[in-house]
Amino acid sequence: MASYDLVVIGTGPGGYVCAIRAAQLGMKVAVVEKNATLGGTCLNIGCMPSKALLHASEMFEEAGHAFAKMGVSVPAPKLDLPAMMNFKQQGIDGNVKGVEFLMKKNKIDVLKGTGKILGAGKVEVSGDGKSETVETRNIVIATGSDIARLKGIDIDEKRIVSSTGALSLEKVPEKLLIIGAGVIGLELGSVWRRLGADVMVVEFLDRILPGMDGEVAKQFQRMLEKQGFVFKLGAKVTAVDSSGKTLQAKVEPAAGGAAETIEADVVLVCIGRVPYTEGLGLKEAGVALDNRGRVEIDAHFSTNVKGIYAIGDVVAGPMLAHKAEDEGVACAEIIAGQSGHVNYDVIPGVVYTTPEVSSVGKTEEELKQAGVAYTVGKFPFTANGRSKVNQTTDGFVKILADAKTDRVLGVHIVGREAGEMIHEACVLMEFGGSAEDLARTCHAHPTRSEAIKEAALAVGKRAIHM
Repeated sequence: MASYDLVVIGTGPGGYVCAIRAAQLGMKVAVVEKNATLGGTCLNIGCMPSKALLHASEMFEEAGHAFAKMGVSVPAPKLDLPAMMNFKQQGIDGNVKGVEFLMKKNKIDVLKGTGKILGAGKVEVSGDGKSETVETRNIVIATGSDIARLKGIDIDEKRIVSSTGALSLEKVPEKLLIIGAGVIGLELGSVWRRLGADVMVVEFLDRILPGMDGEVAKQFQRMLEKQGFVFKLGAKVTAVDSSGKTLQAKVEPAAGGAAETIEADVVLVCIGRVPYTEGLGLKEAGVALDNRGRVEIDAHFSTNVKGIYAIGDVVAGPMLAHKAEDEGVACAEIIAGQSGHVNYDVIPGVVYTTPEVSSVGKTEEELKQAGVAYTVGKFPFTANGRSKVNQTTDGFVKILADAKTDRVLGVHIVGREAGEMIHEACVLMEFGGSAEDLARTCHAHPTRSEAIKEAALAVGKRAIHM
């Protein structure tokens, strides 16, 4: 029987990063993966392929609508959807091969099959009609999450799709109905809207992007509506009839009332994700779950069973790949006897639409609820030189700082490249920096990032360019 210091079940961003860090720290490590390729949801059917299609569809739209005003004359672009899907697949293949290379480089054994925990120190790996049991001093559960389903609406990944099916549609739907106005729904809606679909989003709450700063969400909704999105907020889809040529969705007010029928060619169900624990043998092994089906862990990622740990989407916290990666590193370091740590107050979130939305730290709503006195500094991209000359002036930067100490508590950006710009705020907040620190840091001119400096100056009511 093979014996290891650590066996990681799942090779998504949390799992493979945990395995690499453990190997760097001198452990003998194996990973278990049930799918044909490594990388988990993120690399195969999530973050990475969606970014490829977001980029390609943005280029398609730019060529059709923005080139001419810059003096670039090209014929009207024609969509070659199979070629675009091939572009997406090349990106997936490159990333997946990269993870395979990293496993070899770090001498990590890859065990193909489904992992089942037989108890502390034992993992059974089953696949291709055979199974083997390996011994290990430590186990990390990194099995990630699965799509959340709506009762009574069956996903066939052809016409009624999850995010997985929405990444591989064979043609552009004339009418796309999206259930859920969260990050994934808005990103995938952006892709198909740019490629020619009419997009309607039905959201149970009375706002888009639940959990994000309210002012940011409102302004962003207006931007998406300008792009052609139609929103039905405070509404729910209760049934989808797929018997006819087109889908007939029954939509009712969330608070109750008369239903209406909305026709669609494709319905995308995007109501969130749930932890994936199926077939892991957790109950038999005595591993405790919380009331939402997540693996319960302490501050050191340890479950109630000694030697079994869990990270990523399968535990509490934001379901983000970078959160899982940080947990993977910290967990490996703790297992090795070091003091691994994740600062959950500084985990950025990004919506990769055009423009992008990014945020880190607290929202205004959270600060109000906690009774924290704060000051606000805002700066619009309409007053930013680089954004003006590029004619990409949608959006703004908003900085929230503690009224007494000036320590930055939250930063929220709507605008081009917001996902790249958020990280200077993350570094500042990681070191407990103030708005004054940010305001006095020299920023290159002309850059969009100057808007962050100006927003920091605005906290002290002394923005220069506004």
